[in-house]
Amino acid sequence: MGRSGETNPSRGFWRPFLPAIALLCTPPLVAQKAQETSPPKYDVHTETKMKVTVEEMKLPPKGSEKEVAHLLVKSGADSVDVYLCPKSFLDDMGVSLSKGDEIALTGSKVKQGEADLILAREVVKGSDTLVLRDDKGNPVWSWRR
Repeated sequence: MGRSGETNPSRGFWRPFLPAIALLCTPPLVAQKAQETSPPKYDVHTETKMKVTVEEMKLPPKGSEKEVAHLLVKSGADSVDVYLCPKSFLDDMGVSLSKGDEIALTGSKVKQGEADLILAREVVKGSDTLVLRDDKGNPVWSWRR
């Protein structure tokens, strides 16, 4: 016992199973992390139409044009955060929205964490219509660029 030439059959028993055990424990952590950071999904069942006034256009910082631009709008006394699309897509479409603009908005009311927001599908300003998502809520822009 205890000599360097002896082997303990139970000592290395778990070694082949360690990768499997690690794999089994990892997916719940990965799924939980993905839930925390995954963007909200468009839900056609919560789609709404409203006329609102733009309070503020929030653009991502320079160098982050692939990040989502959003609007802070007012509908009556309520302020609502509206997620549009990547800034690069707005630039490609030549769209600009400013404080005070009256727009008609079609979008899905969703929750992200504790916050209520709207994922815009269509924005109408005057005679111009900006389509951001198809009828099922799938983005019409490409994230790759």
